Amino acid sequence: MRIISKSLAETEKFAQDFLNKIKPKENDATVVGLHGDLGSGKTAFVKLIAKNLGITENITSPTFVIMKNYPLILQNFPTSKLPNFKTLTHIDAYRLDRGSDLAKLGFADLLNNQENLILLEWPEKVADVLPKDYVRIDFKFIDENTREISTDFWL
Repeated sequence: MRIISKSLAETEKFAQDFLNKIKPKENDATVVGLHGDLGSGKTAFVKLIAKNLGITENITSPTFVIMKNYPLILQNFPTSKLPNFKTLTHIDAYRLDRGSDLAKLGFADLLNNQENLILLEWPEKVADVLPKDYVRIDFKFIDENTREISTDFWL
């Protein structure tokens, strides 16, 4: 699937569609790799996912802290058709050199919990520790208001 988003509202529609399709894996965390250059919309997408999961905290890129966890509280869900995740984990691997850098943050434990939805910016930096079946979403900057977003997730 490939869309051209000309506004945050269109990107939010994509995020809602994504959440309606994603299901927790049977034994492991669900990992979503967000590929794209700086300014291509990766963090904006994470913010919209968080909003649609009922997270009210201000979401910022965890560039310097690398990882942030947001517990999901069922009564905060703005819609009733959301997957059964309990934690949204946002990782920004931009400053990392290899997957082993994530070990210090307990990444292996995160991967072993099917209740975790992990949104990972710059996954190519840590590709050696990612599950082979992670969901890939590509973001491309077109202009100030326009982004190309593509994924094979629900084809």
